[in-house]
Amino acid sequence: MAKYKLTWKDLSWKDFKIYLFAMFKAFLPKSKISSLDDLENFIQTKSAWVAQVTLYGYLKTRMGTRYVLHFENDQFMNSVNLAKWNIYSVALQDLTFFTFSYLKVNFNYKDLNKSKDIFFKILDDEISNKMPLEIVEISKKNFLERLNNINWETYYRDLPFNSSALSLYKWAPIAEELKTLDRKIVLNSVILKWNVVKKEFSDRLRF
Repeated sequence: MAKYKLTWKDLSWKDFKIYLFAMFKAFLPKSKISSLDDLENFIQTKSAWVAQVTLYGYLKTRMGTRYVLHFENDQFMNSVNLAKWNIYSVALQDLTFFTFSYLKVNFNYKDLNKSKDIFFKILDDEISNKMPLEIVEISKKNFLERLNNINWETYYRDLPFNSSALSLYKWAPIAEELKTLDRKIVLNSVILKWNVVKKEFSDRLRF
């Protein structure tokens, strides 16, 4: 996997702004989701939001006042970057399956192969944002494996975001003994963020 030298400036501009302005964005007017292009944008932006808000929120909570200082450490920065992309890739899978399952059951949407097209396109677009190729390929493989076993009729209401919750627990660069203590809180924090996304999806959907 290619390695990139990250700095605090990189995170503050590309990633951390999503965390800082999450509350502000919640008050902005939201457009309706009425096309596959709208759906693709929703899946991409909301998956990034959940992945980054939960990861950086967890790091900040665990590190306290030392939080910013850790971003001067190259090894830590690489770990954060690796965690970010891995959590995001699973979040994309979960939200893609959730939205298409919801569309099938509630809107009788039939072209479910579009889920793969949208997911693959989002990943390919992220390569220009330095998403590691290895993670892109693994994520595509995992998506196809899940696609072959999915029950579209039940997915959206049957713990649809467990995988991304477990991904934060797995990839967050926190000592294992601390993560063990935090497991329930970490998993719940992800599910709570997804509940916000689920409500926004149903409110904005006009398919």
